[in-house]
Amino acid sequence: MIAELGHFGLALAVAFAIAQGILPLWGAHRGEARLMQVAPALALGQMIALGISFGCLVWASVADDFSVLNIAENSHTLKPLLYKITGAWGSHEGSILFWCLILAICGGLVALFGGPLPASLRARVIGVLGLTACGFELFALLESNPFARLWPPPLDGRDMNPLLQDPGLAFHPPILYFGYVGMAVPFAFAVAALLEGRIDAAWGRWVRPWTLAAWCALTGGIALGSWWAYYELGWGGFWFWDPVENASLLPWLTATALLHSAIVVEKREALKTWTVLLAIGAFAFSLSGTFLVRSGILNSVHSFANDPARGVFILGLLAIIIGGSLLLFALRAPKLGASGLFAPVSREGAIVLNNILLCSIAAVVVTGTIYPLFADLLLDTKISVGPPFFEATVLPLACPIFFAMALGPFMSWKRAALAPALMKLWWVALVALIVGIVAKMGMHAVPAFAMGGAAWMILGAFADIIERIRLFRVSPANSFHRLIGLPLSSFGTTLGHAGLGITVAGIAGMSLASETIVLLHPGEHAQVAGYDVKLVELHDAKGSNYNARVATLEITRDGRPVVTLAPERRSFTTQTMTTTEAKIHTNLLRDLYMVLGEEREGGAVLRLHHNPLAPWIWLGALVMALGGGCSLADRRLRIAAPTRAAAAKAATNKAARA
Repeated sequence: MIAELGHFGLALAVAFAIAQGILPLWGAHRGEARLMQVAPALALGQMIALGISFGCLVWASVADDFSVLNIAENSHTLKPLLYKITGAWGSHEGSILFWCLILAICGGLVALFGGPLPASLRARVIGVLGLTACGFELFALLESNPFARLWPPPLDGRDMNPLLQDPGLAFHPPILYFGYVGMAVPFAFAVAALLEGRIDAAWGRWVRPWTLAAWCALTGGIALGSWWAYYELGWGGFWFWDPVENASLLPWLTATALLHSAIVVEKREALKTWTVLLAIGAFAFSLSGTFLVRSGILNSVHSFANDPARGVFILGLLAIIIGGSLLLFALRAPKLGASGLFAPVSREGAIVLNNILLCSIAAVVVTGTIYPLFADLLLDTKISVGPPFFEATVLPLACPIFFAMALGPFMSWKRAALAPALMKLWWVALVALIVGIVAKMGMHAVPAFAMGGAAWMILGAFADIIERIRLFRVSPANSFHRLIGLPLSSFGTTLGHAGLGITVAGIAGMSLASETIVLLHPGEHAQVAGYDVKLVELHDAKGSNYNARVATLEITRDGRPVVTLAPERRSFTTQTMTTTEAKIHTNLLRDLYMVLGEEREGGAVLRLHHNPLAPWIWLGALVMALGGGCSLADRRLRIAAPTRAAAAKAATNKAARA
């Protein structure tokens, strides 16, 4: 009964989505207020229907209802409660339903918080979201039904992939999905602007909060996924340029470019058509990632569904959404008009450089990810594109971005002089040079250069705040008064840029990582980076749905105890699969990373890693996301542009009456 209720909720959501996609758009086209006014109610109705549907799926999973095929294939009576709940989005069918729910939530949020928007624009945005949701909900209903029945039901299910039974991966997909699907809102704003034929400063301000929220979720989701791979897969790395990793990086790159481009639209009413194209591109990459992961084209540890038939449906949906929006862009973009001219050396110019380089990196990643597929299909040639290619091509494009990040905020809008801006950063450049020289004493040239670049970005980000409060040029009380008077978005920008610098420093520090692979018997010792590792014992342990072999390791340095770690190898009883559980001790400056391998001759193979600055990789991502949240909390970002636009219109009307 619960499954049927969930299935009915999904079907009802499709009906709401169809109405949401047709009535508001038709009403905006004909100028009929009543049809436009139904858009929020339809969006909220769809959100409620999908909420009920997804709630039923979670209920069926927790209740071990193995008469539902999706539950039987991805759950088990012995599975812990947490993973029964998170398993609702850990399967292919559940993830698609969850995707639809987030898209409906986005539409509901626009309905709830879109009051300041012009009625026609809000109707068009909600309508575009409804049409997009309709496609995915039809896919869930027709090709990927999460409530399909199985008879007779088995006594126990097949259980979820053991790699997914981890807190990191339990919460990584929802956060990443909010980033992926959140890009649908800027996309809807872009399509609505093309339909309306108008983009102005207020439009740029309305787009920014939605883009920023999606960007924060993407940043957090990618970082959480990288962290999960780091400690769960047991290979000690943080990014392998895996095709599915690349699929998540692409929308992040274009969303970052969109975020900066929207600022230019708001401040100068320039780059309007480019910003619209970026909004379309960011969502297109989100959809492309969905297609690649679920079509069976890419083989990856991250892929959890291989079904070419479903991939064809998603490919068709992709062609309609992306192809239709690009066709509309080609027809309507020339009519938007250009304004807000600026010199190449200006803040706008720095943002344009940022955009070009970010999109160039995206093009490189797309080429390296997709070309092997075409080579295999058309040339019958197997090509492997790995980290060396991406590292050699991405780094030269990233370096100018690092330079412009610190310089851009010191440049004036419309026209600027380069020399005065550089003079304000002389001390930042000096410190960055010293950091690079010191780093070169213990590193190769490229990581040392990256350390200097990280110092440039971090200090340059805070230099903007220092310049604004005129530190050391006015009294401390005056500087403090200026500091507390700065808008939250200023602190958000500083944290965002500094966070990227922290991540770059962490990546550079990982170049000094050391690894030792040894066979130890109980009582024997090994050395890694000056630490002494003693294997005390090997013993068995039992979990809820697995048996584990555990190694107890005592780690000392110069005779002083540091920590005791217990890495494991887990054998899952239902799927006959073995996983490693690395144990990590961190002090935020380095990680001691221990992995238990196979047992031989009464001993065990151990992989011992010492990873300098590894925690900074994820600390930097956290700082970036916090910076985005800080900017999002700035009240001006949400209401100033609409208020200003309304005030300007009122002033114009008053002048006309006079």
